[in-house]
Amino acid sequence: MATFLYRLGRWSFLRRRLVTLLWVALLAAVGVLATKAPAAPDDGFSMPGTEAQKAFDLMDERFPGAAAEGASARIVFVAPSGQKITAAPNQQAVERTVAELAGTEQVTGAVGPFQAGAVSKDGTTAYATISYSEKPGKVAETATDRLEQAAQHGRDAGLTVDVGGTALMPGPEAGGSTEAIGMAMSAVVLVITFGSLLAAGLPLLTALVGVGLGIALITALGSTLGLSTTTSTLAMMLGLAVGIDYAVFIVSRYRAELLEGHEPEEAAGRAVGTAGSAVVFAGLTVVIALAGLSVVGIPILAKMGMAAAGTVVIAVLVALVLVPALLGFLGRRVLSRKDRAGSRPGARPGSRFGARSRSRGRRAAGAEGPDTVHGPGAAGPRDNGGTRWARYVLRRPVAVLVGAVVGLGILAVPALDLRLGLPGDEAKPTSTTQRRAYDHLSAGFGPGFNGPLTLLVDVKGAPDPKAAAEQVGKTVAALPGLVSVSPPVFNKAGDTALVNAVPATGPSAAETTALVNDIRDRAPDLKAATGATVLVSGPTAMNIDVSQKLTDALVPYLAVVVGLAVLLLLVVFRSVLVPVKAALGFLLSVAAALGAVVAVFQWGWLAELIGVEQTGPVMSMMPIFMVGVVFGLAMDYEVFLVTRIREAYVHGEEPGQAVVTGFRHNARVVTAAALIMISVFAGFIGMDESMIKMMGFGLAAAVAFDAFVVRMAIVPAALALLGRRAWWLPRPLERILPDIDVEGARLQSPPPAPRSGSWPEPAGEAGDDSGAGDDSGAGQGRHSVRV
Repeated sequence: MATFLYRLGRWSFLRRRLVTLLWVALLAAVGVLATKAPAAPDDGFSMPGTEAQKAFDLMDERFPGAAAEGASARIVFVAPSGQKITAAPNQQAVERTVAELAGTEQVTGAVGPFQAGAVSKDGTTAYATISYSEKPGKVAETATDRLEQAAQHGRDAGLTVDVGGTALMPGPEAGGSTEAIGMAMSAVVLVITFGSLLAAGLPLLTALVGVGLGIALITALGSTLGLSTTTSTLAMMLGLAVGIDYAVFIVSRYRAELLEGHEPEEAAGRAVGTAGSAVVFAGLTVVIALAGLSVVGIPILAKMGMAAAGTVVIAVLVALVLVPALLGFLGRRVLSRKDRAGSRPGARPGSRFGARSRSRGRRAAGAEGPDTVHGPGAAGPRDNGGTRWARYVLRRPVAVLVGAVVGLGILAVPALDLRLGLPGDEAKPTSTTQRRAYDHLSAGFGPGFNGPLTLLVDVKGAPDPKAAAEQVGKTVAALPGLVSVSPPVFNKAGDTALVNAVPATGPSAAETTALVNDIRDRAPDLKAATGATVLVSGPTAMNIDVSQKLTDALVPYLAVVVGLAVLLLLVVFRSVLVPVKAALGFLLSVAAALGAVVAVFQWGWLAELIGVEQTGPVMSMMPIFMVGVVFGLAMDYEVFLVTRIREAYVHGEEPGQAVVTGFRHNARVVTAAALIMISVFAGFIGMDESMIKMMGFGLAAAVAFDAFVVRMAIVPAALALLGRRAWWLPRPLERILPDIDVEGARLQSPPPAPRSGSWPEPAGEAGDDSGAGDDSGAGQGRHSVRV
């Protein structure tokens, strides 16, 4: 693996103009295909296998046209204090407002409250229903502006008027301002990390190329594979995240090789051969996590996962091929001026780890800037923040390990009270008209009015269809927790009826979930007594089914993703305990992040600090998304950090010193990568949408816990306590597992005899007088690393 990637890196460096031209041509070609591709299909949110979905499907079949997909709006009117909405002046104002919208752009129907009997019992509140020809998220801005203008005219007449409904649902957004803020903060972190504008700009440029190509491919293949614009949201977020990360690790290793004295061409090959191997396997863990979303059984999630996985694959290819090509144009200019002045162009180090004749335990590889003393008489790498922290952990590993585990465990405690749901308008800020309309309807018609249940009664084959449907209505109406139950409404064939039931509690309340389960529990008895099949559906029931299905899928998803990743890391690290430790640390960080989400968004702790105005259940998709996204990023940090530690160990260092060496070279880069991810995710906390705010907070917290507590504290402490046992591999597994040479051991060996072909061979150090031959194979022999 390392040798192949070494050749690939040097080839890309040498053929930089050709490689860059090919990538530009590919991006342009796919962009043209995307512009000419048929429009992507609309997302149909379906939940195969759930009762609510079965009812929706049967409703479409038995009531053709009744389940129209057009958006709708509810205009809620509240009379002034002490007045009735039915008073003549108020009623006239309501009718004028509704009439103003009838027949306007995209409006197919406008039904006033007095026509439909939509007036509260106390006579203070009423609502009108406006139907649109377009689907939710696609109503024209001019149409929604007209809706707001009509509502304002009602307010001018002295009424309180607010608007809710799916007509105000925004269309898919790329989140341009959020991405721009994330990119700006990423640029700042990279400039501080590298001390060079060129080195900082290269990862941002290549990440944009990768994301642009990925999104263009999704658009071009949208109609063929059923990938909509919504599908690309996760692909854009993760493509940008890992694209920056992977390029950062290649560029960082390239700079390190330059500072060792290697020529740029050789440095590029070695950077791709070593850090590139880690990029490949880090990318594979992310792909596994995203592709694993198919296990959940929700088509839209599976499509999002596969699209994002494809974008991650592109990010890996960009890092391995395009990044070294662009490094060919920059050469030594990726170094800061101070480092360029201190490096020695053309030097031929005895081995990639510097002159080992000084001391096998003292390494000079990869030290950057102030971490390395260059020139004659240099005494070796200086300490930096990474080495100081690693030595601190090595001196007191038990205290650090126990403190980190207990701290994350305490943060995870609130997750035991996790309640899942799909929050609607009730979770929006009170400053929005949708939230105010929701509150007005709850006050006037009861909390359950915003989440009615639809009972589909299939009486096909029943002895007396009408009597069966009426019996179902009576039985349901007798249940506690219901405010009203409507008479059954039959279809034209007379074999199916719809019954609307209004709960006494809100859509996301636990009592409403219990009520739905109670109705479903009585369905078998109703079937036996009347011959009618009862299915509970509607948006509220669908949300309940979504939450339950996602909850049931969480454990299998974790088992598949974590299991496959452990097997992959077993091959990468050739160790049993390191992959298990990585998986357990990840689970701990995710549990802590979920606990923080519950504490803030469900319990209300510090909610005002981040602008959470309404507490409630956690979004149903949050745990699955958090597991998938954070697992991929966490394994990135694990692979990049621990491969450098294993590299030092394989090449002869003692276990403790190997930890220090790994932290010397990669702690700064992993920290920068984590800060970039946290900045990107934290940018979403400022959004008004509750679900987006929750997602941003949860992901930012999870990355922070995993990068700075698990990888920076638990990992070195665990490795210190395990010592050589950390790298233990049973002999049967040692014989079975392939040795893929992630550490680049072969790059330290004398080169094989030259052979024909355009692929460059690893530059060997045999034959020079640097003393490379003293111990180039010592570490490998001692730790049985095959090449």
